[in-house]
Amino acid sequence: MPDFKLPLSGNVTQTINPWTFFFNPMGNQLGLININLGTSSNPAVEEQVLSDVASYGKQLGRIEDAMMVLLAHFRPERELTPAEAKALRDLTRMMEDIADIKQRHSTAKEETPA
Repeated sequence: MPDFKLPLSGNVTQTINPWTFFFNPMGNQLGLININLGTSSNPAVEEQVLSDVASYGKQLGRIEDAMMVLLAHFRPERELTPAEAKALRDLTRMMEDIADIKQRHSTAKEETPA
């Protein structure tokens, strides 16, 4: 049989065991569709942080908030190189775009009748 791949699909192989298809006793598969964001050096710690402290989005949002404060007070001792200045402009632009999206979603949520 010829090897057939859809565009951008790459090699896809999966072994399906009917006894662990919906429930994995190791606790790392919760359902039929799961997203693997990579490996962790300590999955138990990562799982507890995500469930008890903050999601990835919340963690990044707080880092972003702190970066905005730091950038507002940043006074370099020497002039930035063009690449350094561009990196800061790009980061600031990205954070402003994220803030705009958050604001639009917040406004849309407030306008939606309950």
